[in-house]
Parts: sequence; C-alpha cells; structure tokens
Amino acid sequence: MTWLSPVDTYCERTGPDYWSEPINALTNLAFLIAALVLWPRLRGREMAMGRVLAALFVIGIGSWLFHTHANRLTGLMDVLPIVAFILLYVFAATRDYFGARPWLAALVTAGFIPYAAATVPLFSTIPGLDSSASYAPVPLLILIYAALLRKRLPETARGLAIGAGILIVSLTFRTLDQPLCGTLPFGTHFLWHVLNAVMLGWMIEVWRRHRLR
Repeated sequence: MTWLSPVDTYCERTGPDYWSEPINALTNLAFLIAALVLWPRLRGREMAMGRVLAALFVIGIGSWLFHTHANRLTGLMDVLPIVAFILLYVFAATRDYFGARPWLAALVTAGFIPYAAATVPLFSTIPGLDSSASYAPVPLLILIYAALLRKRLPETARGLAIGAGILIVSLTFRTLDQPLCGTLPFGTHFLWHVLNAVMLGWMIEVWRRHRLR
C-alpha cells in the first residue's frame, strides 16, 4: 500500500469519489467557523498563544482533504494538526494554569508522548472502542488537569471538565459510526467534527478567561 492508496474508513464513504463523504467533508467548516468566532476575542499580546491555537483550526482543512481524497497521506494531514493542538495546549495549560516555567512546561508536554504510548494500548482493550482508542487518553488527561486544579483554580477546573465531557460525547459518536452504519447510512462521524470544533473552541475560551483573570 502506498501513501496515495485509497482508504475506506467511515460509514458514509461508498467509493473513491471526491464527494463520497459530503457530510463528513462539509462539517469541517465548523472548525473554521469556531476560529472566526474566537479570533476577535484573542486580541492583545497576552493572547498570542490563543491565536496560535486558533490558527491550528486548520485541522478542518486537513480533515476536509482526508474526507474528499481518502488516502494515507491525507490521513496524516488530518492527524498532525490535531496532535499539534494537543501538545501546544498541554504546554499552555501547564505553564499558565500551574505557573510552571517554560522549560518545565515543555518537559511535561514531551511527556505526553510516553503517556499516550502507555495508555492507548489499555484503551484498545475496551470492546468496540477500536480506532477511537488513540484519542481516549486526551479526555482522561484533561480530567486529570481538572482534578489537580479544582481547589486552586475552580472555575478553570470546571471549564476543563466541561471540555472533557464534550470530547467524550464526541468520541462516542466517532466510535458509533460503523456500528450504526446499517441504521444511519451517512454515519455519525460528522458529529465528531461538529462537537470537536465546539470542544476545541471551548478549551481556548477556558484558557482565555484564565488569562483575563
């Protein structure tokens, strides 16, 4: 199999055609809409990190390419912006919520890689979770941060817990895409896009509110 070999991963796709996944493709506009809503709220030098996070909503472009040109290369273009957002948010959260020095925040961020490597196989043992297991460590980590911050920064902790909840619901729809394919021919993956756009926007808003406080 080459990088350009077609893949058929989601319920909605019925062939190699560009518009074989119209709903999955078009719902990526939710990421761009979320970025446009957030951008005016991220003015000022102290909001620079938020603007970088919002710019990573090019997640929607990578995902659009994957759901129109479904192959391994566009799959990589789909995943890399997501990984970049996760790592950058871990850095920002560690530095700003816990007051860690940048070098320590960078070290914690690097620790996400072995953390994911250790937890993804555990989540993979859960029946039916399948490929969604690779994302499952993220809501868990958000909940860990929320628990650690619950006394020190209760409002921020509450916001993080809400973000984790949205992501768990989003992951549920991603996981149900294939099992419900016989009932819903267009699948449920598109709800993963919409809820993820809401969740990522909310996570930036939680950070923005913390910075303002």
